Amino acid sequence: MRDLLGLQVEGEGYRLAYRVAADNLRIGMSVVADSCNPIELTRREWEGVAQSEGAAFVNIEISCSDKSEHRRRVESRAGELSGAQLPTWDDVVAREYHPWTEPRITVDTAGCSPEASYAQLRAGVDQADSE
Repeated sequence: MRDLLGLQVEGEGYRLAYRVAADNLRIGMSVVADSCNPIELTRREWEGVAQSEGAAFVNIEISCSDKSEHRRRVESRAGELSGAQLPTWDDVVAREYHPWTEPRITVDTAGCSPEASYAQLRAGVDQADSE
């Protein structure tokens, strides 16, 4: 929306994503909503999308508890979208964040390879599926 139409995008991007997710759930597809959800409002809205379509819902929180490693990752990543401005470390530190109040799968990627982090995530999802 920002790139194609030159619009300032805030909550509209999330609302569009909610609709796309709901459409896919409605036709029986699985949906993984991979997005930064630092505030309770967006977490609840994703859950509401699943509930409105009668779909199972699992919260997942990915973090990096090693502040130095987290900063290195933020400062060294390359943008994948042309013209998109990535947040700086200062942006990340200053971002509004609400502590989680709902059950969730947690994966701390500090000191873990992507493969080990994925194994942690998969184990959590498998456990949630069996409950």
